[in-house]
Amino acid sequence: MYPIELVTPMAKDLTEFGFDGLSTPEEVDDVLGSKEGTVLLVVNSVCGCAAGNARPAAKFALHNAAKPSKAVTVFAGVNKEATEKAREYLLPYPPSSPAIALFKDGNLVHMIERHHIEGRSAQMIADNLMEAMNTHCGQPV
Repeated sequence: MYPIELVTPMAKDLTEFGFDGLSTPEEVDDVLGSKEGTVLLVVNSVCGCAAGNARPAAKFALHNAAKPSKAVTVFAGVNKEATEKAREYLLPYPPSSPAIALFKDGNLVHMIERHHIEGRSAQMIADNLMEAMNTHCGQPV
């Protein structure tokens, strides 16, 4: 577990942008267990690739015309139980933080693991997410 004063600004980076922070397993089940709509999930982290790549990419991708119904986040190393529950929905992928996933009607349809985030620009990651959103969240007009 990380000190709350360290992670609060990192969590706010997404929640102040409009992501819903999920802090309990029940909240994760309510959102990811839904069989309707699309959900973008960011598994947030304190690492540099989360700050420099994953969070900026996820925020930029939400400017796309085709968007998910909901954008949510769990924080690895902070909300342990919520993160563990979210990772159950990410199977068969191994635990990864940061990570970005897109769900459609309760099914995982797109996954970006840490090894896809490291060494890539935020723009490259955002482009990948926007392509997935165009496919699964409806075509932009």
